[in-house]
Parts: sequence; structure tokens; C-alpha cells
Amino acid sequence: MNRFIDFMEKHFIPVASKIGAQRHLVAIRDSFMVTMPLMILGALAVMINNLPIPGFQSFMNGIFGGKAWQGFGGSVWNGTFGVLSVFIAFLVAYNLAHTYGKDPIATGVVSVASFFTLGAAVSGMNSTGLFVALIVGILTAEIFTRLVGNPKLVVKMPDGVPPAVAKAFASLFPAMITISIFGLVAAIIAAFGVKDMFESFYKLVQEPFMGLANSYGSALLIAFITPFLWFFGLHGANMIDPFMQTINAPAIEANVRAIEAGHAAPYIVNKPFIDSFVNMGGTGVTLGLIIAIYLVGRKNKPFMVVNNLAAAPGIFNINEPLMFGLPLVLNPIMFIPFILTPMVCVSTAYFATKFGLVPPATVMPPWVTPPIIGGILATKSLAGGVLAAINLVIAVLMYIPFIIMSNIQEQKKGQEI
Repeated sequence: MNRFIDFMEKHFIPVASKIGAQRHLVAIRDSFMVTMPLMILGALAVMINNLPIPGFQSFMNGIFGGKAWQGFGGSVWNGTFGVLSVFIAFLVAYNLAHTYGKDPIATGVVSVASFFTLGAAVSGMNSTGLFVALIVGILTAEIFTRLVGNPKLVVKMPDGVPPAVAKAFASLFPAMITISIFGLVAAIIAAFGVKDMFESFYKLVQEPFMGLANSYGSALLIAFITPFLWFFGLHGANMIDPFMQTINAPAIEANVRAIEAGHAAPYIVNKPFIDSFVNMGGTGVTLGLIIAIYLVGRKNKPFMVVNNLAAAPGIFNINEPLMFGLPLVLNPIMFIPFILTPMVCVSTAYFATKFGLVPPATVMPPWVTPPIIGGILATKSLAGGVLAAINLVIAVLMYIPFIIMSNIQEQKKGQEI
């Protein structure tokens, strides 16, 4: 293990650190860190609405005389995840402009205006428009910051005009040009008959996924893509879930019909399969990471502070505190286990189901169902819980070497100080 750690410190970490310091990636990472409290609050609100405790829903309905109490969670979601893309469009442009030494607030405002120019008000304000928001934020910053430095585009104000007013007019033409560019893009897209570019984007990307069979290959692909997007600050779970629903939801119905007819279930891979055996604790099997930190990371104070906060949400598959607090986003040391652990777990679960050791998943528990319990419910079998427990142990073992590596890095920082 020491040789492995030395090799990673010598060859992998320096390269990953350079990538992690890249201007645009840092802007994205910092933007998501700002929105972390909102995402945690939104996730907790959804968890309360869907708390998987027997009788909880009936108890709450009895107290409030119906489901009106769920309006709290829905309202909080509307103010957090429901407008997440708008925040990201502003923050990415803001942070990127700051690195260029330009006016960050003006750049962020222009970015939001450009985002809505593309039609975000129709369907793009929530996580559906997240990827487009990132692109708009980056492009706006690159365009606006270059134009705002052009003396030919500056509106000269007479002496005596307040500095704030002069500054605003200095950005007038750059803002008009930048927003007009996105308006032109929207017009071109509309000219091709696209009524909603955000919805069309998902359909365009979704089509290849719809052609994927519910196979080991598709399971590996899903297990890889979600943490890979998360590593670069993209909310992988929110972006991939619509695709997973399209691929996997029909498989559940087909499995149920086949079993009722006395046949073998035709599909191993479906959404409850991924939720129950792979996304334990959230993307990256991060409940395994939480346990591993408690086992070997107690001397790492920053890790323990975040881990104590992340433990309770992690039981209900909410891992935003780890994503942005540890962080896992753009963390070069954690890249390998964060990507590989879900792929190993999906392999274990796939072949255990294929060889008949575990029944196929035919029930879709709420996504906040704690691990192991979710495996039992999804397969209607104790064997499902055993498989989930085995995968959790695998995750812990895979994360341990990299936590040790992080401990060494933290000790070196302490010595340098």
C-alpha cells in the first residue's frame, strides 16, 4: 500500500492538481460550493416529504388533515433546486470574471439575462437547464470580459457623473452585444422548429440512452457517467436521472409481468437496481466513504468535521455535504475511488443477480430509503439486503487507501505551516 500511495503522490496528484487549478473548472467548483447550503436544504425537504418510515405519511396526513404539510417541502424545493440553474448561470460567470479582473457582478447579471434569452423561463431554471447554464456562464464571461475592455465600446460620460453611473454605462454596449449573441442563437434554434431548447437538449442526448439495452454495459456506463459529472461539479444524479428513468422504468414493469407469468425476469438493470446496490449514500457509494473516514480518518480534523455533518444525511442517500464540503468535486486524490467504486459495485450486483443469487429488482423504493433496507425492498428478499451490505463493505475497503493518502497530505500541510 505504501508503494501505491508513493506512486500516486509522485505521478498522479501533480497532474490532477494542475487540472484542478484550471480557471474554468475552479469557477464551476466554487459556484457549486456557494449553492451547497441550498442543495442540502432542498434535499432534506424532499427527504421529509418522502421519509420511508412505516405510517409516517398517514400520521402526518392525520395531523394536518391531508397532504397540505408536503407543501413545505415543495416550496423549499422551488426556492432551491427549482432555480438552481439560474444561480449557476450567475455564479459561474461571476467567478470566471473575477479571475480575469473584470466586473464580476455585471458579468453575472449579463449571464443570467443571456440564460433567460435562450428561454430558461420555460423549462430551464431547475436542474434540467444546469448544463446549458454552465455553458452560458462560461461563454458570457469569455465574451463580456473581452468586450468590456475595448475602449471603442465605452460610453464616455461627462465629468461630475457618479462613478457607479459611469461604470454602468461603460458596460452598456458589451452587455447589449453579449445578450444579442445569445438572442441570435435562440432565433436560429427557433428557426429550425425547436420550441424548447432545454427539453430538446435532453431529447437529443436521451435518444442514444433510449437505445441502450438493460445490460451490464449500460449499468457500467451509468455507474461511470454520474460520478464523472459530479467530479467536475456537475450534478450528475439530477442530469442522468431522466435518462435512467427512460431506460430503466419500463424494465421494472416488464420484470413484474414476466414473473407473474411464471417466466424469468428479462431485465437485471433498472432504477431500483442502481439505487439499492450502487448509489448507497449517494453517487459514488459515499456511505462507504463516511464509514471509511470513521475507521481510518479520525486524525484528519477537516475530514471529521465534514463527516460528522454528512453522516446523518448520508444514511438517507444525501451526499451534498461530502461533495462540496470534503470536497469530492475536483478532488484529485478521491477521483479514482469515486469513479471506480460504483463500477465495482454494479458489477457485483449484476452478476449476483444474473447467477440467481439475488432476485431481480421489481419494486422501486423511495430514493431516500436507507441502504440495505432498500435492497430488501427492491428485491422483496433478504438476499437483496445481504448484497447491499457486501457492496457497502467493498466500498469501504476501496476508499480506505485514499483516505490514508489524504491523511498524509493533511499532515504535510500542518508541517509546512
